[in-house]
Amino acid sequence: MRTDHGLPVVRLGLIGAGRIGTMHAGNLARHVPGAELAAVADTRPEAAVRLAARYGAATPDVDELLKDPGIDGVLITSLAIAHSELIVRAAEAGKAVWCEKPASLTLAEMDRAIDATERAGVPFQVGFNRRFARDFAAAQQVIQDGGIGTPRLVRSITRDPGGPWGLRYADRIPQWTIFRETLIHDFDTLLWLNPGARPVEVYTTADALVAPDYKERGLLDTAVVVITFDNGAIATAEANFSSYYGYDVRGEVFGSEGMVEAGQLASSALVHYTANGLHQQTLRSDEEMFHDAYVQELTDFVDVVRTNGVPPVTGQDARKALQVALAAMASYEEHRPVRVEDVR
Repeated sequence: MRTDHGLPVVRLGLIGAGRIGTMHAGNLARHVPGAELAAVADTRPEAAVRLAARYGAATPDVDELLKDPGIDGVLITSLAIAHSELIVRAAEAGKAVWCEKPASLTLAEMDRAIDATERAGVPFQVGFNRRFARDFAAAQQVIQDGGIGTPRLVRSITRDPGGPWGLRYADRIPQWTIFRETLIHDFDTLLWLNPGARPVEVYTTADALVAPDYKERGLLDTAVVVITFDNGAIATAEANFSSYYGYDVRGEVFGSEGMVEAGQLASSALVHYTANGLHQQTLRSDEEMFHDAYVQELTDFVDVVRTNGVPPVTGQDARKALQVALAAMASYEEHRPVRVEDVR
């Protein structure tokens, strides 16, 4: 089958039919030219059936999906604990791989996943969506072009929307989520916005301020991580799981000759002026803020699969962000700065 432009259609299988998988399935089916959602698999067959029915996809189990010679690549959107094993299995089956972050939870697993894709000669892309947001990408280009001089202070913020979710949902959140699944985005962003520099040392302060009753279980919901780089830049990554005013994701780089900012809070430029002050509608979810970025990263992946090209975000990129996350975890546990190169 070919697209209207004469290009072969890329047929993809999705593994993981939860919230994020459902979102990616919709974007792939509706917004990515030349792509087909061919199959959906999940350890909960009923979830796979519900999602597949929306788009006319098949519902094989994971083994059958990976064995299907008509499927060109897979999107891995399962629980993070399963990512690295699924990457290896998909690579061994000869499938191109796109995986949500974090691609693995340990460096050993990450290295195994990278090795498997390299041995198989298949593309391996990781879902760091902020790189595909227009404002973040434009900021990175300004930095790359020397538009702010040498980076000196770099900042990345993630504040998830909502109230005291911990009282209702904390039992479902794995330990270290704030570092490996939330701040992992910020760590990748900081590395990307300070091109060519290497993170040297990490220091973490974190606590359970949203749901303090869960701190004994290791669930942290508020954190600030300071990272020093070998070019002298000092970076901060900040996260909190309870932003009442909306979803807040921003980045900033201050340099020797200027500054760039990326990210937005308002859902539109509309400002409502009343006797009570100024009012704007804020974004409430990642799907609102990063819709175009989510579509673009899958569009780029489809192009990579079609051409067997180099992914814009690689397994090595994911490894670097993971190593910083693990250093941040160690720093919290040991109450001291941790050198990134010492994390194994």
